[in-house]
Amino acid sequence: MLHRHDSAVLLVKHQQIVPTPLQRHVPNMALGATIFKAELKIADLDRNYYHDHALTLARHPSETDERMMVRLLAFALHADEALLFGNGLSTSDEPDLWQKDLTGAIDLWIDVGLPDEKLIRRACGRARQVYLYTYGGRTVDMWWNQCRGKLEGTKNLTVYNLPPEASSAIARQTQRNMRLNCTIQERQIWLSDGNESALVELITLKSLPPA
Repeated sequence: MLHRHDSAVLLVKHQQIVPTPLQRHVPNMALGATIFKAELKIADLDRNYYHDHALTLARHPSETDERMMVRLLAFALHADEALLFGNGLSTSDEPDLWQKDLTGAIDLWIDVGLPDEKLIRRACGRARQVYLYTYGGRTVDMWWNQCRGKLEGTKNLTVYNLPPEASSAIARQTQRNMRLNCTIQERQIWLSDGNESALVELITLKSLPPA
């Protein structure tokens, strides 16, 4: 994983969603980690993906609610039966989330925060696709100004930024046991806990080059 120095009404088309068994994703637990549970219902109209997932998130002692919820949001955006949480802040050798193929090769490497650009390039050498979700307001701008020139040449890296009001809104939904609904349509992401809904509209800092 990349080492971090973090500071960091929808109109839904009518569609029948067939309930599926909850997909369980249980990470290795870091020493001293606080355990959070989330029942996450995903309706991703952009990917035609409709599934329920039972998630166990281990929050590292140094991790904030905001960072953990950005991890959960990243899971929702890339959800798949094979997508797993990595060891996060507990190791420098694993990302926050990853997905491997049957041979063990890394198809997808996902991190959150503001990692060192050298570690990002190392991840790009290990995985087919790398996604980075940043947050932190002005700190992100400073970080990107420093790293942009060294990362623009990477052909398998996508970088998104969460506006501070969005990351703060999803952080307020943090509970030890969560029931969340995530609806994704036309790049608008709505995360709801039944009492409050948060709209997330990602800002693209770096996208993949044209095919």
